[in-house]
Amino acid sequence: MKKLVLGISLLSLSLTACSDYFDIDSTYYVPAENNHLKTATDTLYSVIGILNKVQAIGDRTVLLGEMRGDLTRVTSATSADLRNVAMFNIDDDNKYNQPRDYYAIINNCNYFIAHADTAMKNNRNEVVFMREYAAVKAIRAWTYLQLVTTYGKVPFVLDPIMNDAEAQKDYPMYDIDQVCDYFTTQDGLQDLAYKGNLDYGDIRGLSSRLFFFPINIVLGDLYLWHGKYWEAAKCYHDYIVNRNGINTAYPIGTYSIFWGNDDYNPDVDLSYTAYLSRTFYTESYSTTGELITLIPGDSLKSEANYSELRNIFYSRTENNFEVSALPSQALIDLSASQDYWDYNGLTQTFSKVPKNIGDYADGDLRLCRTCVILDNATFNGNRIDNAAYNYKYTTRNIHIYRRAQVYLRLAEAINRAGYPYYAMRILKTGVDGNVLQNEICPLYPQDSVKLMTEMNFPADKYGVFDPFATDVNRLNTVGVHFRGCGYSMADTLYVMHDGTLEQQIEEVEDRIVNEMALELAFEGTRFYDLMRIALHRNDPAYLDQKVKSRDGAANPGSGITADLTDKKNWFLHWKGQIGY
Repeated sequence: MKKLVLGISLLSLSLTACSDYFDIDSTYYVPAENNHLKTATDTLYSVIGILNKVQAIGDRTVLLGEMRGDLTRVTSATSADLRNVAMFNIDDDNKYNQPRDYYAIINNCNYFIAHADTAMKNNRNEVVFMREYAAVKAIRAWTYLQLVTTYGKVPFVLDPIMNDAEAQKDYPMYDIDQVCDYFTTQDGLQDLAYKGNLDYGDIRGLSSRLFFFPINIVLGDLYLWHGKYWEAAKCYHDYIVNRNGINTAYPIGTYSIFWGNDDYNPDVDLSYTAYLSRTFYTESYSTTGELITLIPGDSLKSEANYSELRNIFYSRTENNFEVSALPSQALIDLSASQDYWDYNGLTQTFSKVPKNIGDYADGDLRLCRTCVILDNATFNGNRIDNAAYNYKYTTRNIHIYRRAQVYLRLAEAINRAGYPYYAMRILKTGVDGNVLQNEICPLYPQDSVKLMTEMNFPADKYGVFDPFATDVNRLNTVGVHFRGCGYSMADTLYVMHDGTLEQQIEEVEDRIVNEMALELAFEGTRFYDLMRIALHRNDPAYLDQKVKSRDGAANPGSGITADLTDKKNWFLHWKGQIGY
C-alpha cells in the first residue's frame, strides 16, 4: 500500500507537538482551491493516506487485546515490552503505548471530514464523494473506540489541528460512554450506513473493499459498549442481512472442523469443510467470504508498517522458529472441557466422542487445528522450545472483523437485550425465519412482531442445518458452537436452564464468553470482550478472575500483581496526559 502513494503529497498529519500526542511536523495534503477536496484524485489520495496511518496501529490492536487476556501465555522468546503488556506493567516508553498514532488517524479523518466537498453532485444528481465521506467517518469512529477502550479517558478532538497553537488547546476528556454516545447520537453515522461500499479495486493483490470498516458493525460495537443492547443487535443483524445487498444472504455457513473417521486419530482423521481456508488463509473478497475487514501490512521488514504478528505467533525463519505467544493453560482446559458430538449417517445417530485423545484434540477441535504446537521440535539441527504454527497468522495482513465475530456480538447484544433463548440458538443451532417464528417468538409473545420485523433471518434465504433433511440447498446456517464441537444440536448439556430472566442472561453470556474464546482466540479481542462483559455486569472482579486464571488452577494469579478489580488498572496511561 505504501508503494501506491510514494511521492504524493498526502493528508498525513502525524499528531504530537507541545502536547506530545500532537505533532505538526510532517507533510499534509492541502488542495489549492479553497482548501477543499474537490476531485477524485484529492479524495483517493487522502483516503489512501488515512489507511496508511491505520497500518501503524494494526499490531497493537491485536496485541493489547490478546496478551492482556486469558487465552495466551508468554514464552522465553517474548520481548520485554510484550511481556510487560501481558503482566499489566506498561510504562510510557513501552513501544505499544503510543497514543500519537491513533491521533494521526483521527486528525487525518478530521481534516477530510472538514474539507471534503460533500455537496458536489454528478450529472445524475448523485453526491460524488459520499462513499469516501462515509468510509472516513467509520474509520474515525472505529479509531476513537480503539483509543478510548485502551486508555479509558482521552482528549476528544473533532476539528483538524493544523498548527502548534491548535495543538496547545485544552480539549475535553471523554470516557467510553461519552465517546460512544457522541458517535451514536451526534455524528450522523446511521444516515451513512447504506451509502455503499467504497471500492478502489485491487491494491497489491488485495481487494480494497477489505480495507474499510462497515458502519453497521462499528455502530454495533459503539452501542454494545454503551449498553444500548437492542440497538447494537439491530446493527449487527442489519449488517448481516444487507452485507451483500438487498434480497441476499450472508449466513454463518456450515464450515467446521470435524472427525473424518470414528477411530479419532488426530494425526489423520481431522478434516474441515473449507473452514480453515476461508477463515485463515483466504483474503479475497466474496459474497461468501469469512473475512470482512483487514489492515494491510507492508511486505518487507524494512518498511515502516511491517507487521510482527507472524513472528509473534507463527514459527518461521525470521523468528528462529520461536514464537512469543502460545495458548494459555486456561484456553487448553476450556477447549478440552467441551463435548464433541459426532453423527453417523448410516445409523442416523449421534454420539459423544471420548476424551483423552491427546494432541489438544479433546473436546472442541478449533484449538488443535488453529494452533499446532510442535513439541520436541528441531529446526536446522537446533532444539526449539517455543515452536508452533498458528494458522491465524500466515500472511502479512491483520484481520480485524470476520463473520463469526459479528454473529457472536449479535448473540451478546440480543442476550443482554432480554432474549437469551435467541442468543442461545445462535450458539447451538443457528437461527432462521422458521426457528424465530415457531420456537423463539412464542417465548416472547409480547415482542414477537418486533422480533419478526427487526431481527428476522428470512427462511427463503437462511436455513438451519438439519442432518436428517433431504433438501440441503438452503441448509446454510449452523450454531457457532458447531464449528468446533460437531453436531451441537444433539448436545443435551449445551442448553439454557430455567430461572429468572437475569439468571438466564448471565448463563447464556457465560456460554458466549466461552464461545468467543474457542472461536476468536489469538485475534486480539479477548481482553476487550472480558472488559465489556465486566461492565455489563458491573463486576470488575469478573475480569480480574478471568485474566488471572490464564495459567490454570495450579497457578492462581498467574504472576500478575496489578489489582484488576480497580478499573483504572484496565487502561494504559501516558505521561499524565491520557488515561483513566
